[in-house]
Amino acid sequence: MARTDSLGARQTVESFFVLWKTTEDVKWRERGWAVFEALEKHARVQNGYASVHDVDEIPAVPNDDMPSYFLAETLKYLYLLFAEADIVPLDKWVFNTEAHPLPVFTWSQWERMAYNITT
Repeated sequence: MARTDSLGARQTVESFFVLWKTTEDVKWRERGWAVFEALEKHARVQNGYASVHDVDEIPAVPNDDMPSYFLAETLKYLYLLFAEADIVPLDKWVFNTEAHPLPVFTWSQWERMAYNITT
């Protein structure tokens, strides 16, 4: 039995987002759209989305849960994958493990001088 908690989906969609941003190859958006369609078909329930009991079973049997990271990560990366604007430029932002964007750290000029930082 292949029980899932959407871990594979969220990491896959995150990879598609990064690959799209770095290559601009439309195939990554197409693959992301296929994941979205699969979620709509197999995980959509009346009031949201559910993890499924066994990813190899069709029709999928939903569990009585919707992990918070599904919204925070999977749907966020799907949104960013299809957003037309460059909302989170990867040269200025990094994502933590919970998909929250954080600004790229840079040393200020006074810090470089005070601490002899050369890189």
